[in-house]
Amino acid sequence: MISRASTIGLILAGGRGTRMGGRDKGLQLLHGRPLIEHVAQRLRPQVSRLLISANRHVDQYARFADQVLTDATSDFPGPLAGILEGLYALDSQALMHGALLVAPCDSPFVPLNLAQRLAQALEVTHAPIAYACTASPDATAPGAPATPLSSSADTPAAGRAHFVFALLRTGLAGDLATQLAQGERRVRTWYARHMAVQVPFADKRAFYNVNSLQELYKLERPDIGQ
Repeated sequence: MISRASTIGLILAGGRGTRMGGRDKGLQLLHGRPLIEHVAQRLRPQVSRLLISANRHVDQYARFADQVLTDATSDFPGPLAGILEGLYALDSQALMHGALLVAPCDSPFVPLNLAQRLAQALEVTHAPIAYACTASPDATAPGAPATPLSSSADTPAAGRAHFVFALLRTGLAGDLATQLAQGERRVRTWYARHMAVQVPFADKRAFYNVNSLQELYKLERPDIGQ
């Protein structure tokens, strides 16, 4: 059974920050603290060890995690490259029922029960990957089932997918490395190959991600950002 002791956390902070003028998003301040600190504070109680995937300002990120991982290539290849390094780190621990909990650095309201909900879905479905989605209230009622990812676009029934809020079992690194070597960098494509299951959450705010300085300034308003 997947537990906190067998789960390693990974915060993805290795992007270019293009929509933020090239700024390193995880280090931008919200209420006086870097976004990465907000995410780490919510993720750490859910995992036994916390990693950060970053390709810049590694020394600054090291303050908020047990280890900082960098991508194998320097061309900012996307979130799957960071996830691959996290999976390598997970496999190196040889944890029984090991799992990697992933979240992005720009979402300061990460659910405090993210690991629990996703782990439950993996246990029930025996899938190798579970990820979050936001859906209708009916879909998020207690006992609502996780559903497999299809190749079609998101539908109201399936909900809006949040692919980088995910829990992945150990043993997936080799397959992911092969996909990246073939030039396929889309998260959805790789998840679909493994029949990843999506898990509905009711709180859309929990998955809010900051894409611009304007959005960050908006969150500074006390009626929104607290």
